[in-house]
Amino acid sequence: MKLSHIPLRLTTGGFILNSGIGKMNLDKDSAAYLQGMAGNILPQVKDMEPEQFGKYVSYGELALGGALLAPFIPSRLVGLGLAAFSGTLIGMYLKTPGMTQDDNIRPTTEGTGLAKDIWMFGIALALILDSKGKQKALKV
Repeated sequence: MKLSHIPLRLTTGGFILNSGIGKMNLDKDSAAYLQGMAGNILPQVKDMEPEQFGKYVSYGELALGGALLAPFIPSRLVGLGLAAFSGTLIGMYLKTPGMTQDDNIRPTTEGTGLAKDIWMFGIALALILDSKGKQKALKV
């Protein structure tokens, strides 16, 4: 792991791990709310019991947060996991009614909580694109 990856992995890993811990004992209504939003982009989750869905979300966040914090897991690998996770959150933001303004991009007050997760997608791209070998300069 590169020195420059440490702050990226610590901040996102700690944030996601904490989120997973917070969802460990999610009540049925909160789990159903998350499930409904996730169902906008992954229709298969609508067939699950809300409590089961909540547990799976918690386990996924615990695994991803832990992987980001583990220095022996390659940055590219955790970057791919973070891209999938944050990409799903961005999809939920874009597909959930009431999250965006009329232009379908800018967030409403309700959508700001999900729209801000785009920072995680940027971090994921940085971890994926930062190659181990020689860096090629982009010609602009």
